[in-house]
Amino acid sequence: MIRFPLAPIPDPELEEEGRKLFAGQSEFLKGVVSMDGVPPADRLEICFAGRSNVGKSSLINALTGRKALARASNTPGRTQEINYFTLGPLYLVDLPGYGYAEAPVAVVEKWQRLLKAYLAGRATLRRAFLLIDARHGIKKVDEEIMDLLDASAVTYQVVLTKADKPLQKDLDKVIEQVRGALSKHPAAYPELVLTSSEKGTGLATLRAIIAAMARG
Repeated sequence: MIRFPLAPIPDPELEEEGRKLFAGQSEFLKGVVSMDGVPPADRLEICFAGRSNVGKSSLINALTGRKALARASNTPGRTQEINYFTLGPLYLVDLPGYGYAEAPVAVVEKWQRLLKAYLAGRATLRRAFLLIDARHGIKKVDEEIMDLLDASAVTYQVVLTKADKPLQKDLDKVIEQVRGALSKHPAAYPELVLTSSEKGTGLATLRAIIAAMARG
């Protein structure tokens, strides 16, 4: 049996539920720089985490069909806020990109403190989606975030982005590397999602996964 198999194609009913959820109203709510600013914990939320330039903003925009809902930055590490979006009964939460070399040490430390406080203190957080570039696999800085998610007892599911970019043989190697890395992490959800924001690959599957959580 394969550990961490690719998520199956959703059944038509759940796929349609996911389509409707993400076709509905989605709005940027607010960006917060401290836990004092987070909105009331009055609904389930899911968050997206990943290295800078892994394609978080592109994925959120592709999922919602909104070209500029999440703002992408060409400068790694520029986004230092936790960005909240509303989506029907859910909050979508875009965490700042990590692993950038250009940011000052003090900025990185402040971000790490905020991330730890968010993960430890948000009871309504249902799942984190950890985005990993399909060309590069899991790196040391990803492992650090995975350790933090484990310690916070936050279930997280790896989403491989830009899956259209590598050759199939290279993609297969990355998938195996990711599976090996995840086997050491107790909070890792046992399915991977393969996506391409550009080609639309895996978007219906990811929408369906989120729709299933929104059912409660």
